[in-house]
Amino acid sequence: MDEKIEMATEEWTSMDSREWILSAYAEDGLPSSNHLKLKNIKLDSIPDLHVAIQVLWLSVEPYLRSRMTGHQDGLYLPPFDLNQVVTTCGVGRVIRSKDGNYKEGDMVVNYLSPVAEYCVVPSHLLRKVDSDAGLPLPAYVSALGIPGFAAWVGIELLGKPKPRENVFISAAAGGVGMFAGQLAKLKGCRVIGSTGTDEKVKLLKEEFGYDDAFNYNKEIDLDAALTKYFPSGIDIYLDNVGGKMLEAVLNHINTRARIVACGMISQYNQPWSEREGVRNLLNIVGKEVRMEGFMQSSYLKDHFGEFAKEMVSYMKQGKITSKHKIYYGIESFLESLTSIFSSSNVGKVIIQVNKDDHDHEDNMEAHA
Repeated sequence: MDEKIEMATEEWTSMDSREWILSAYAEDGLPSSNHLKLKNIKLDSIPDLHVAIQVLWLSVEPYLRSRMTGHQDGLYLPPFDLNQVVTTCGVGRVIRSKDGNYKEGDMVVNYLSPVAEYCVVPSHLLRKVDSDAGLPLPAYVSALGIPGFAAWVGIELLGKPKPRENVFISAAAGGVGMFAGQLAKLKGCRVIGSTGTDEKVKLLKEEFGYDDAFNYNKEIDLDAALTKYFPSGIDIYLDNVGGKMLEAVLNHINTRARIVACGMISQYNQPWSEREGVRNLLNIVGKEVRMEGFMQSSYLKDHFGEFAKEMVSYMKQGKITSKHKIYYGIESFLESLTSIFSSSNVGKVIIQVNKDDHDHEDNMEAHA
């Protein structure tokens, strides 16, 4: 080991950080401080082919909730281990490296980033940020991260939209929905979204280019609402909520419609025995509907490059815009996670880990 690496390692053995661990499973309801704890740690020395990262931005995703129940339930990834750090997609700065492919100052994306201020991780988990793209760092946990890729896979690869088709997107003002609607519009579709507040309805129509939208909290009868907004039926439904909305959609689908199951946020906080059933699945038989769920990991290797190239091009041309709800400081993780399950947020929820670092804050609400 050369002298420079020895000095870096010695510095790191005494560096403090904070990270969020899952201390107890939350089988139903929202996780609380009884389940998630902010823990002080000291970072260990850096093994070979590892790098030390200062975490700058973290993505807060609904699927994290499903990993805190202690049960897999056929959903997403396995449960988080108790008393271990929670992980999500993050962007950070390399501050020490024991891999020649990474140097101090490199900006990197880590899809298994600890929810922490600093971390030491295997370098094979990382992807370098393209500095030539000229995009703000939060874009890499938003439009170019999990939400953007989910929207692209759902619309482009599975929905296969054709011009003038009718597209319906639930949770349309959320991290996935805001991009899915814009991508469908770029394919020449008529796009309608549902969301939880009048403010978000306005956002969908005025900023994200939706043809129309409705506040599901004001619709007593979802069937009647869908009859109003889709008089000629639904060709593509990107489902982010499940439950009653999915059941209502099944009454309005056209022959050979595509239903893409991206998530079912209305069910995540319910124990399995209390989740809402869907009574009219027989409709997919008579209408020859294709209903398909997906995991992003199945598409990363073969399609992420294509997605990134297309999305960066759209963003540079101003054809894709985004909006973020920013929480400041690592201590805000619990609050930001529970906020997703209310109607309080607009756009993608992300954490600026160092709340005193405002280097990129001016880009937060800008068109990306």
